[in-house]
Amino acid sequence: MSQSLTDALADIRALLLSPQLTRAVAAGRQRGRTPSVTRAQLRPVTLRAGTHLQIVTTDGTRPLTRNVAPGPPAEAAVDELLAEPFGNWHVETTDSTVQLRVTKKGAAQLHRSTADRAATAPAGHDRAKQYLLDPDDPLFTAIGASAAKRRQVDAFLRALAATLPDPLPTGPLRVVDLGCGNAYLTFAAYRYLVDAGAEPVVTGVDVRTDQRRRNTALAAELGYADQVTFVAGTIEQAVVDPPPDLVLALHACDTATDDALARAVAWQARWVLAAPCCHHDIAAQLRRQPAPHPYGPLVSAGILRERFADVLTDTLRATLLRAAGYRVDVVEFIDSQHTPRNLLLRARRGGVPDSPAHQRAYAELVDQWNVTPRLQTLLAAGTTSGDA
Repeated sequence: MSQSLTDALADIRALLLSPQLTRAVAAGRQRGRTPSVTRAQLRPVTLRAGTHLQIVTTDGTRPLTRNVAPGPPAEAAVDELLAEPFGNWHVETTDSTVQLRVTKKGAAQLHRSTADRAATAPAGHDRAKQYLLDPDDPLFTAIGASAAKRRQVDAFLRALAATLPDPLPTGPLRVVDLGCGNAYLTFAAYRYLVDAGAEPVVTGVDVRTDQRRRNTALAAELGYADQVTFVAGTIEQAVVDPPPDLVLALHACDTATDDALARAVAWQARWVLAAPCCHHDIAAQLRRQPAPHPYGPLVSAGILRERFADVLTDTLRATLLRAAGYRVDVVEFIDSQHTPRNLLLRARRGGVPDSPAHQRAYAELVDQWNVTPRLQTLLAAGTTSGDA
């Protein structure tokens, strides 16, 4: 719901000073203005002197904590924060969650969800804790995401939150979403990172020109056009400049995941999150030749061969990323009841010594199974060493 910024901040003020407050976060910045702190978090705390309002602010390097007494001191502290040009407020109370976003024109978009929406949630779990972005957030309506897609995106965002450092780095955080499609993840990642206190600059890449036009128009409608842009091109050749800090690839099909990983390595991206989709390439290579002894029964049935190809493909991808200097975790990012493609490669650059043992293990795997992974070919050719 749109309204004047003054009225919206008055609503936020009442919530921040309410006894029902449980937690609030201010982050991001309004267009053309920069707050004196990058993030502020408020919550009630119980001290010997009674309940106080705890305010934790950070300038991007270190947090500052202060406990403010109720009444005029708390009112003055809240007014001081509300005067800062934050672009987003997220406020949780015992009976509602309110999100305020300031558009690039300086208007306010206010979204409120009440606690009774979570009545069907499992005991001990409330909606605020279950989702990083409320599934009823107007963002998802605007981008047309189904309920299943919203769950996948939220699970991916949780993996992202576990990957990035705390506190988040200062200055622009450059993000690219490779094979972005309808840009569900692109927009949701931007919203999450802004709410977390980062300064994301996000680029979505997709081969379809009509997707670029559609997503660009949607970014303008949402008020994100200055910070979320789209490029039409292949994952291998789309121009992204300057290189990103964070590379995302959600369900890029078959070897498109390899293309995304190869570009991430070429960019020397600090963080990479890729959820592979189908794995046809290695499966086709396994079909063309007999299995090494004594592993024939492992791939004798089509479904067994396909599942083994999935495991072998992602094992080889993770090993190649480690050889390229990344720490790699292979994890399940969402329950298989939501999607069978629920594996996530999560990589952080740096701190990984070159391991001859890992290189030997990789060489033995590909030699024994007589396969040539697409990622190996791309990295060896060096075709992704820059923006083509």
